[in-house]
Amino acid sequence: MISFVNAYKRYPGGRDALKNISFTIAKGEMVFLTGHSGAGKSSLLKLIPIIERTTRGEVILDGKNLSRVSNRQIPYLRRKIGVVFQDHNLLPERTVFDNVALPLVIAGEHPTETGRRVRAALDKVGLLGKERAYPIALSGGEQQRVGIARAVVNRPPVLLADEPTGNLDPELSREIMSLFEQFTTVGVTVLVATHDLDLIGRMNHRLLALREGELVADGPTQELLRQ
Repeated sequence: MISFVNAYKRYPGGRDALKNISFTIAKGEMVFLTGHSGAGKSSLLKLIPIIERTTRGEVILDGKNLSRVSNRQIPYLRRKIGVVFQDHNLLPERTVFDNVALPLVIAGEHPTETGRRVRAALDKVGLLGKERAYPIALSGGEQQRVGIARAVVNRPPVLLADEPTGNLDPELSREIMSLFEQFTTVGVTVLVATHDLDLIGRMNHRLLALREGELVADGPTQELLRQ
């Protein structure tokens, strides 16, 4: 589903954020991405929805070489990708329902289908009774769940999460990771960038570790963290 082939990312000024990155993530696989601050995690994630482009090498999403995707095609490609942020990025003046519906409204979905999908997404994250609430009335964990519902409402085959539990306590963090696991059971490919080694060490998934822009480890999380 996602492949990096000798991918490099160099920013203006000559700094290489990513160097010769190669890996493949299968459909329905959940993978953790770790590394120190500045190791290249966010840069790697940004290459998948083409927020940034590779300097050299290739990123392939669902068989499509992203270096051949024109700027005009990017909005259509991004409909295949759900993104969850650490800080939620919710619109405070919109209800929970309207925040989750936003991707469908942008895509021109019929209002009846929009309502059905929004309620299904909110039900999946346990917030069906909060659809008329505003973000300010929700806890941090609930706001993060709204962000997840928004990311999956259009049923993308790929879900990216950048430090999704960074502002949550351990119990809420486990709940959020459990939600991500549930999405893989219906074939969603999930890539989570995180610093929370204690949490992911309890989960039996694959780990990609970056150091100074290079991929230095790729294997079972529990095995790598024991080293």
